[in-house]
Amino acid sequence: MNKTIKIYIAFLVLLLVGIVFIDVVRPKPMNWSPTYDITDKIPFGMYVFNKEAPDLFGQKVNRITQTAYQYFEPKYDYDSLVNTYTVRGTILSISDQCLIDEESAQELLYFAQHGNKVFISAKSFPSKLKDSLKFSYTMKFMGLGKDSIFTMLANPHLGKKKYDISVGAGNSYFEKIDTLKTTVLGYHENSKEKLVNFIKVPYGKGEFYLHTQPTVFTNYHLLKGNGPEYTAKVLSYTEGEIFWLLKNQSGEILSNSPMRYFLSQPALKAAWYIFLIGTLVFFIFNAKRKQRIVPIIKPLENTTVDFTKTIGNLYFQEGNHDNIIEKKIIYFLEKIRNDYLLDTTVLDDNFEKKLQQKSGKKPEDIRRVIHLINERRKSYHQSIESDLIAINTAIEKVLEKEKNSQET
Repeated sequence: MNKTIKIYIAFLVLLLVGIVFIDVVRPKPMNWSPTYDITDKIPFGMYVFNKEAPDLFGQKVNRITQTAYQYFEPKYDYDSLVNTYTVRGTILSISDQCLIDEESAQELLYFAQHGNKVFISAKSFPSKLKDSLKFSYTMKFMGLGKDSIFTMLANPHLGKKKYDISVGAGNSYFEKIDTLKTTVLGYHENSKEKLVNFIKVPYGKGEFYLHTQPTVFTNYHLLKGNGPEYTAKVLSYTEGEIFWLLKNQSGEILSNSPMRYFLSQPALKAAWYIFLIGTLVFFIFNAKRKQRIVPIIKPLENTTVDFTKTIGNLYFQEGNHDNIIEKKIIYFLEKIRNDYLLDTTVLDDNFEKKLQQKSGKKPEDIRRVIHLINERRKSYHQSIESDLIAINTAIEKVLEKEKNSQET
């Protein structure tokens, strides 16, 4: 190795050491991004709220990392004698933008309809909720110059105190509401105007509480002045068990890939891309493209259908209709047990109702099949071809409908 190369290597090493040193000693800029992440200690993260939530609600808080539909739909009891959720309480959602999917929005409506509460604090709301609850919201910038923004509650029992939310305040407010049903619970204002930012909307047997200033739940406001007092008053409208929805809380859909954190750090991200580029260059200049001859493999023949046809023809030619009918019934009841987890020991009116509720089939189709099966079990006479055709048609009709519903 000559002297010139050594000088170049030494220079590169010193340059890298200098870059690392400067990056380590320089002061880190404050991150004012509204992440609403429960692990973030930045001003607009929710680390403090997450830690203090049990004390604020006076009970354990269920942190839900699934969508509302994924979590609550299995907790609905479809039994005709129950028809309600097995859990009760308040769904809590706090985010910069409420970006829940269509199925989850419908699940929130169902949950409230059955006598529960839903509390959402965000700067925007799904169209499904706007249409169902008959409200609209818009945005208006209020922080002009040195003009402060305050928020307050409308309920005199909670006091008429004003709370400064100038830092991080949202611009959303409720423009139109159904005044016959909706109750105004709070406002935000500056020196010139006062706008509605907190409402209660009844739905079914329950209620929705919609709030447009989620910033009051962040670290900055919970550690500053009388911010915790306002937060506690707003949350006093919740009751029962608390179900806090955390999925997509930051207002963006985050990847579940293990590389997410790696790519979120500038230094690691740069190193990763350098590695990828170096690997690509290596393959371009060193790798040779080799491809083995792909042998043609003859696919295995499916003899199941032919076998089934042969066995069916044997039974039919022998005129053994009873045997065919019994196998048809056994197959049909086995499918009912597997698909809908129903007990097929007694095929009575109660069984028909449960099967209809779970399968969504026409009641007359279900009643026809059950009637023919019961008649078959009661009869001591040898079956004829018309009996086989009748019960086969009824069963196939139900199975064909099942197939069509799955395809759609």
